Amino acid sequence: MRSPLEQGPDELGLRLELRGLVQGIGFRPQMLHRACSLGLTGWVANSGEGVVIEAQGPRPALERYVRQLIEEPPELSRITALQQIWLPIRQRYPGFEIAPPLQQGNASALLSPDLALCRDCEGELRDPGNRRCNYPFISCTQCGPRYSVVRELPFERDATSYGDFPLCSACDREYRDPQNRRFHAQTISCPVCGPQLQWNGSPQDVDAALTATVAALEQGEIVAIKGIGGFQLLADPRSPEALHKLRQRKGRPDKPLALLSTEAWVRDLCVMTDHEAELFASRAAAIVLMRRRPDACVDPGVAGSSPWLGVMRPASALQLLVLEGFGRPLVATSANRSGEPICSGVGDDHRLKPLCDGVLSHDLAIVNRIDDSVIRAAAGSVLVLRLGRGLAPVALPSEVAQAGAALAMGAQMKAAVALRQRDQLVLSPDLGDASSTAGTKHLEDTSDQWLHRHQLRPRRIACDKHPAYHSSESARERAKAQSTDLSTVQHHHAHLLAVMAEHALKGSALGVAWDGSGFGDDGTLWGGELLQVTSSSSQRLGHLRPFPLPGGERAIREPRRVVLGLLREAYGSAWRQRLQQLPTLEWCHSFDPGELNLLERGLETGVSGVLCSSVGRLFDGVAALLDLRQVCSYEAQAAMALEGLAETAAPQQSSYSLPLVGSEPFLWDWQPMLEQILRDREQGRSCAAMARSFHQGLAEALASAAERLQSRQILLAGGCFQNRLLLELSLAALQSKGIEAFWSQRLPSNDAAIPIGQLMALP
Repeated sequence: MRSPLEQGPDELGLRLELRGLVQGIGFRPQMLHRACSLGLTGWVANSGEGVVIEAQGPRPALERYVRQLIEEPPELSRITALQQIWLPIRQRYPGFEIAPPLQQGNASALLSPDLALCRDCEGELRDPGNRRCNYPFISCTQCGPRYSVVRELPFERDATSYGDFPLCSACDREYRDPQNRRFHAQTISCPVCGPQLQWNGSPQDVDAALTATVAALEQGEIVAIKGIGGFQLLADPRSPEALHKLRQRKGRPDKPLALLSTEAWVRDLCVMTDHEAELFASRAAAIVLMRRRPDACVDPGVAGSSPWLGVMRPASALQLLVLEGFGRPLVATSANRSGEPICSGVGDDHRLKPLCDGVLSHDLAIVNRIDDSVIRAAAGSVLVLRLGRGLAPVALPSEVAQAGAALAMGAQMKAAVALRQRDQLVLSPDLGDASSTAGTKHLEDTSDQWLHRHQLRPRRIACDKHPAYHSSESARERAKAQSTDLSTVQHHHAHLLAVMAEHALKGSALGVAWDGSGFGDDGTLWGGELLQVTSSSSQRLGHLRPFPLPGGERAIREPRRVVLGLLREAYGSAWRQRLQQLPTLEWCHSFDPGELNLLERGLETGVSGVLCSSVGRLFDGVAALLDLRQVCSYEAQAAMALEGLAETAAPQQSSYSLPLVGSEPFLWDWQPMLEQILRDREQGRSCAAMARSFHQGLAEALASAAERLQSRQILLAGGCFQNRLLLELSLAALQSKGIEAFWSQRLPSNDAAIPIGQLMALP
């Protein structure tokens, strides 16, 4: 039977069914305008799976419509599937319109990340003649809250918390006018009908609320502001008293604080490259990590000794109005105690009030709490350090998704969840630390919300193999309650599968997974792994030579303990003699004698000292040997200090040696490197040059292993590759040997990407 297209009628009907990122980005208005310009009639509507279009008109016009869609898709869209169905015309449409949402299919439509204030809205915000001048909730089809406010799918106003605010007549006219740029903008509102500001719980007009906020900040007070996705704590970065108070209340003694700033102010504080300027100005409005200027006027209470500053532009009009009212950069950090989820509104008063002196809030509900994204420029691309507002959720096309619905519960310190649905894997934002009661509840609540929103009942659940992870315990309880199959996936196997998923790689791949630690198949802590992986298997071809961690997990926050483990493993009981030529080594004086003796006896008897093969812990040990950090107050503090120091050294050819020894599984032997470091310290070599040699040695060890195994491709995964210098040196070393590397760019390389790998491992 010949199709209607082949029958040559004057006019045809065409139905297009699209999946991908096509909701919440002004897709329907743009497709309506294109149809009208081509003289087509019909309609466009959201559906549970994406967008459906039915168009009628001459064949050449319809073909051009499809060609434009494929070659020049609407801005911000990402089409993952397009089905075309040619139809005979049975009912003619008088024009082209946006139709009510279709409820057909499951709720697999992708959610747009929250979009930062666009230039057009910023222009209206500053225009005294515009009715939205100084309106804190100004938005349009190209900007505004998306993920943070959605309750149900498809993405329609009534399915978001904006549905709590009926449109006034003026907004309703704009919403229905195809010539208005807020045509079908689901987050449209204005001072008459939109959310209202509150200062310390009392409704206030905009001027009064902003005046009170700025006055409090000028007086050195901490102000909580309800941002997109949750509350932020604002403080004057020039006030040591305010910064000290902020750190005490958050329980965050050293970890750097981010700055809310304009680009002009950032250039006075940081050495901003063109790429970093592009990232700073992007729609994500993420925190961008940049090298701070030596003469930057920043109080030590902002970033301490860190050589970097995290800076972001305002994501909303409210943030912009507060920032401009204050007239200089502001510290902006998530409103939470260290280790707890960000405060987002109802039910959080008991956590929010102890953190601040004043609260600038409003009555728009945050449905899905989400923290700021953190990124940095690296290797000509971007490293995602925290997947959050503006970047999440992330969806990856996947053939394995056809195996049925599944839920992955991720890891622990950087918790996240992911769903397998139809032809895609969808990853949540980084949910923070799941080791606390509040963190575990946040993980479980988010899992429930996601499953409800996407109308999924998972056939399988996946989690990490670590038996003590709270995320694993939650997965076990959920699987038991729902009579669902549970699969455990080894930590580093999942890391590498996440990279394969991002780059759509199939079959078998060689990969390096370097991180702080993960539960290994042999019951020890892994973290320096060379693995051959497929979706269903993982073979350990090599790893870092194991060494003991005195006191177990306490060594994660005490690099000095890592040094003791390295020394004992390398030199046995003679380690003191080896250090006789280094009496000024800070490490030698970092323990009380009694504590050191107790730890050593524990190693001798085997009572204390779990074995690990972690490159992350090796970073900690080297940082302690170079007198950078003996005890840490936050994750990766010592490793970041080592990277920062190494970046100050001139590029050099010399590198420390980590030979690959033995037979499979091979060992990267760190002892020659340790001996070189101790010898260089005896000879007075600069610590910066030593830090650089350490990074270069790791990169060359990685490339040598890939060459030895005759691999032409390799995966790079794990939190160690958040280190820009290590990543770039590794890529250069691999390229010199003709080896292609794949590494995370849309996904984080840290544990927040683990759920994607867990889904890839499911049958």
